[in-house]
Order: sequence, then C-alpha cells, then structure tokens
Amino acid sequence: MRKHGLAMDNLLSVDIVTAHGRFLTASSSQNSDLFWGVRGGGGNFGAHRDLTYNFLVTSEWADRADSERNIRWTRQFWEAVQPFLAKAVYVNYTSDEGDDVIKAAYAANVRERLVALKNKYDPTNLFRLNQNIKPTV
Repeated sequence: MRKHGLAMDNLLSVDIVTAHGRFLTASSSQNSDLFWGVRGGGGNFGAHRDLTYNFLVTSEWADRADSERNIRWTRQFWEAVQPFLAKAVYVNYTSDEGDDVIKAAYAANVRERLVALKNKYDPTNLFRLNQNIKPTV
C-alpha cells in the first residue's frame, strides 16, 4: 500500500467504452456499480479512456544516504511479518492464470457481484485478456 492509499482509493471517475460500444462515465454518482467494479475488477468491464484521480502532492524527499539502512529495515520487516500475512492473491499482479486465481483473489460475495457486473457490461467476454472474470450469461 502506498503512503497515501492505493491508486483505486484515489480514483474519482473513469471514462470507459463498454463491450457494447457505449461511452460511459463511472463515478460515485454515475454508474456507481461500474465504478465499484473497475476499482477492483480492472479491465473486465471495458476499455478505460480517462481516469480522474484525487492527487495529494507532497514535497518529502528521502536522504539517499539512508537508502541502505531503509532497504535493510524493509527486508527485515518483511521477513518478520510473514507468519502473520494471509495467503492471498493480489489480482493486479496476475494475468490469465485461470479460475482458481480469481477464486483466491475475491471473496465469494465480491466475486458474485463482479460476475453480475460482467453480465451487465460485458456479457460476451470481449474484455478477457486480463485477470478474467467470466460472465454467466
């Protein structure tokens, strides 16, 4: 996770072309179901044409002399937390490894909701060259 949140947490809206060739804007107030889906389901629902983010600009700079110390601390921390981490899949680091990866990446209720969106926005599975959520229609 980044210092100021994940990119999807800062997404305000997305312009998207659906499998039906419709141009839609998805945000919290327009096509909110699609907006929810693109923030976790990636490119499964259409081609993203424009993304609007809420950026927080900071002027912090790390001292390069501290790099080795910071890297060493990060690696030690990573090793120390391994026993406590969930054995989960981060879907943005997958491509098309199959249905088992999708099942591991999403809880059943989230997966069902994403499939419903896929049925609505891409029932022919045009957008399938990614971490594919298959439609059921």
